[in-house]
Amino acid sequence: MADKAITPEDQRLLVEVSDRIATITLNRPEARNAMTKRMRNDLCASLRAGDADDGVDAIILTGADPVFTGGVDLREVASAGASETPGGNKRQAEDPAQSCRDTAKPLICAVNGTCVTGGLEIALSCDFIVASDQARFADTHAKIGVIAAWGMTALLPRAVGKRMAKEMTATARFVYAEEALRIGLVNHVVSHDELLGHARDLAAQIVAATTPATPATMQIYDDTDGMSFAEAKELEEQAMRNWAVDTEDMQRRGLGKGS
Repeated sequence: MADKAITPEDQRLLVEVSDRIATITLNRPEARNAMTKRMRNDLCASLRAGDADDGVDAIILTGADPVFTGGVDLREVASAGASETPGGNKRQAEDPAQSCRDTAKPLICAVNGTCVTGGLEIALSCDFIVASDQARFADTHAKIGVIAAWGMTALLPRAVGKRMAKEMTATARFVYAEEALRIGLVNHVVSHDELLGHARDLAAQIVAATTPATPATMQIYDDTDGMSFAEAKELEEQAMRNWAVDTEDMQRRGLGKGS
């Protein structure tokens, strides 16, 4: 991706690349960014494209105001029948949360508003979450009578602990931005007007620091999640033994000289 804007014909998903940062925006505000099958497929394809692009070092995922997303478009699901639900036998769309987890390059979720259910699974599948002070989060799967299918029961307790995860699911209550920061659900909370600027600043820091070791190390974090310390340390040591250090790149960056 060169520095440009890439927009599908229906403009439901906007992709812009500049300064080695890809920004993907869910753009269906009239439907609160509810994601149709096409949007989910387009999002997965855009994440793969950004991950494969040598001109991109970091990716930002956000939504058009006033919300981030609630995930699947339930009206589309209802019109298609039960077999089209996320856990049905005829899934016609890819799993966007899995695509987020599969993205090797650092992926920042900039949550601009309400982020619930499938949207929360997507956010939790990103590497970092930056939240607007207008953001709020909830898991409403059980409340609407469905079981999560994009990883909620694995992702949420890893972020906030099992007891808080159970409370959020059982009550379906909203967790507002400041509480989300306190319980470890998000990395940063900023004023709404500063959200994308802050996310881009964070991405720019990533761009400045990125080497081939960056996505490799991010992958180690993911691969060792849930392992014992001894198992995780062994996997890290194995990765290092197989890693070819680029000494010329280290010298170009001025490393090894106290910097």
